[in-house]
Amino acid sequence: MPKRKVLIIGLDSLAPQLAFEEFLPDLPTLAQLMRSGWWGSLRSTDPPITVPAWASMTTGKDPGVLGIYGFRNRKDYSYDSLYIANSLAVKEPTLWSMLSRNRMHSVLVGIPQTYPPKPLRGHLITDFLAPDTQSNYTYPEDLKDEVEKVTDGYIIDVKDFRTDNKDWLIQQIYEMTDKRFRLVRHLVNSKPWDFFMFVEMGPDRLQHGFWRYCDPEHRLYQAGNPYENVLRDYYRYLDAQIADLLGALNLGETVVLIVSDHGAKRMHGGICVNEWLQQEGYLCLKSQPQAATRLTADLIDWPRTRVWGEGGYYCRLFFNVKGREPQGTVEPNDYDGIRNELIEKLQALGDQEGNPIGTIVHKPENLYQTCNNIAPDLIVYFGDLNWRSVGIVGVGTIHTLENDTGPDDANHDYHGVFVMVDPDLPENQRGLMLQDLSLYDIAPTVLNRLGLIPPQDMLGKIITAGAAAESR
Repeated sequence: MPKRKVLIIGLDSLAPQLAFEEFLPDLPTLAQLMRSGWWGSLRSTDPPITVPAWASMTTGKDPGVLGIYGFRNRKDYSYDSLYIANSLAVKEPTLWSMLSRNRMHSVLVGIPQTYPPKPLRGHLITDFLAPDTQSNYTYPEDLKDEVEKVTDGYIIDVKDFRTDNKDWLIQQIYEMTDKRFRLVRHLVNSKPWDFFMFVEMGPDRLQHGFWRYCDPEHRLYQAGNPYENVLRDYYRYLDAQIADLLGALNLGETVVLIVSDHGAKRMHGGICVNEWLQQEGYLCLKSQPQAATRLTADLIDWPRTRVWGEGGYYCRLFFNVKGREPQGTVEPNDYDGIRNELIEKLQALGDQEGNPIGTIVHKPENLYQTCNNIAPDLIVYFGDLNWRSVGIVGVGTIHTLENDTGPDDANHDYHGVFVMVDPDLPENQRGLMLQDLSLYDIAPTVLNRLGLIPPQDMLGKIITAGAAAESR
């Protein structure tokens, strides 16, 4: 197989049930790519969230090996030492670092966990972790002037996407996406590259802001609302942007992939995990807040607390272990018993009426090859990710229909999208839907298409037609 160039179009949170099913009649470019190549749902990491999913995709390593379990992670076993996992937290070799060692050029735009920028053989525009465009968000540093000129003022991310100002949010997302694709079209023709990858955050930001308006099954949906077609319109817009980008390429020498790090689905509500832990006697506060309050270490009565939790799209539970945490109360010999006890109780936790919601609880050591750094003691998917974890205290209830970090209509889902068009595919292998695809398969497949042998410690496999389910 001849060495090819590889382009990855990353669309954060693009949902397969929308892209491959509901909206597909409005997406001619995507439909043509599916007919021309391979496609299917792409199983994300556990947890299926932006950080660490993109890092797992581009290293072929799971979150335990990476030692990155979410956007914020424990630095040590103290009670208030969370840190944001930026590029400095990624210790495993990335695709572009491997390519640099093989004297191959990469161009990267907006890939999560690339800020602050690290040197590479190529060009880099970092991600939403960059504080603003006044920061050093490119490599080389003087690339920033070119970026700002081409885009007439680059937008790294829509920082306040959890907002009630929906018209502003739509305008900001479209402007950000337009500038990103404008920049990418410029870079594919002006920089040398063997590997080009970019990530557009717009789908994620729009779905969190507008799912309720577009999904008739959402509890807050109102037929005829002015935002009813916002998601469909944006997917159609992305499709046109992809068409313009592909028109700027020599497709006869380029393998093109469209991927998302995870999917999305409607959010039914939230479980106030720390309220539940108090009710069950695992968490004790010094005094009960009179209003909804973010749980911080100074509020907790540590000598009387065994477990506390973090909010987010999924829940992380941490144990207060004697000899591990500063004021530990859980005897090491009791650790496994309390974990099993919590798993049983949490999986039995129902909705407001006591109906089962299907909560799933994982022990990290059962998910990952190893658990580097400080893993949660338990990982909880409330309602199988139909409910989010709400970390605040002082609400006086376990179930809530409001999000504690601002308006948010969608949770993350286990599967993202995968489409790959390879000019070397024989005609009888085109249009195949593949099954059992994993996010970990992307890195070895990219290396294979670039003529390199994937390292043996990568988790995934080189994607072949052997996983074909049916032809479209």
